[in-house]
Amino acid sequence: MKVFIVYCHPSDNSFTRNVRDSFIKGVVDSGNEYVISDLYKMNFKTDMSEKEYLRDSNYSTEPSLESDVLAEQAKINSADAITFIYPVFWTEAPAKLVGWFDRVWSYGFAYGDKTMKVLGKALILCSAGKNLDDLENLGFLGCMKKVMLGDRLFNRVKESDFIVFGGMSKALESRQTNWDKYLDIAYRKGFELFSFIPKLS
Repeated sequence: MKVFIVYCHPSDNSFTRNVRDSFIKGVVDSGNEYVISDLYKMNFKTDMSEKEYLRDSNYSTEPSLESDVLAEQAKINSADAITFIYPVFWTEAPAKLVGWFDRVWSYGFAYGDKTMKVLGKALILCSAGKNLDDLENLGFLGCMKKVMLGDRLFNRVKESDFIVFGGMSKALESRQTNWDKYLDIAYRKGFELFSFIPKLS
């Protein structure tokens, strides 16, 4: 089975990159496959053009979509699950990932007369500077989940999971304390990702 990983971080020198690598190792060790879009390395264009805006706002399937968008949509429809791995910037995904949704979640694919398959599972793995208790007490965690799970993923997946690796600011001792524990969680999430779907013999 195959997972499509949408990875979004501007630096290779990051905890989030280690989360990505641990997750991938879990997927591979479980005997499954992955395909990845590294949005920064790809220099994915995230600003919606006027043509794209007019197409979606008029609920039209013409003009045809750009080739980079079609490539991302093909990755989705060839996968059984999707995973988003990113850092939290101001209680949101990085702008490049938000722009990916703006363009890839197009009319006629993700809404309207949809051609996007319903995926078996979606997994969000995100790293945050604030610790988890603060994110919950301030109401930020609920907002993050509402946007990702309630709006962007909604009925486009059968099952979803949202994991926040909190307290990973470089200024906090918890970064070192939690490092190995969090990477083990990422590995296990990759290894167990398809346990909810029976494999065909």
